[in-house]
Amino acid sequence: MKIGIIGAGNIGGNLTRRLTALGHEVSVANSRGPETLKELAEETGATAVRAEDAADGAEVVVVTVPLKAVPNLPPGLLDGAAEGVAVIDTNNYYPRQRDGRIAAIEDEGLTESRWTERHLGHPVIKAFNGTYAQDILDRPRPAGDPERIALPIAGDDEAAKAKVRALIDELGFDTVDAGGLDDSWRQQPGTPVYGLRADVEGVKKALTAASPERPADFRG
Repeated sequence: MKIGIIGAGNIGGNLTRRLTALGHEVSVANSRGPETLKELAEETGATAVRAEDAADGAEVVVVTVPLKAVPNLPPGLLDGAAEGVAVIDTNNYYPRQRDGRIAAIEDEGLTESRWTERHLGHPVIKAFNGTYAQDILDRPRPAGDPERIALPIAGDDEAAKAKVRALIDELGFDTVDAGGLDDSWRQQPGTPVYGLRADVEGVKKALTAASPERPADFRG
């Protein structure tokens, strides 16, 4: 597939490494320009591009930038994407550590990914937000392996969700459907599943145990 990755930090960089190794055609962008991604491009064979161009022709787009940077993404970011593009949102809201207070999340009760979706103007699938970046490289396992980790994913677009689940399976991880985007609070920071390394049953139990009340450490 043609895949665009917007954000080349720990998650974005390691997804670039794994997806190119699997034979996908990856375009990767960051906020500082393609010239700053020369080493990653040379290492992986990915194409370093401007953020404005990362989604061009892409069947999957991964948005993996700090949450506070989402409103600053180029307008029309997804205009050139392939029809039926699946957009993966890996972001988390860290009001005290990085993002500052976002009223729509705290006062209106929007989930973090619903807030991102509104800015992008396109449905998103929340995935990888509680995954350790190094696990993307170190912990892939074949289907059926007892040590295979499961990742929760949430979203409203069932076709896009199926595409993302298939891609995560190819990366070497199981998935658990965590419901629609308004249910994605179950996998936000501070919940039992966030950062959990567990199998399908363990992830399901953790999602069920989540509280809708945002923990104090993740309130602005």
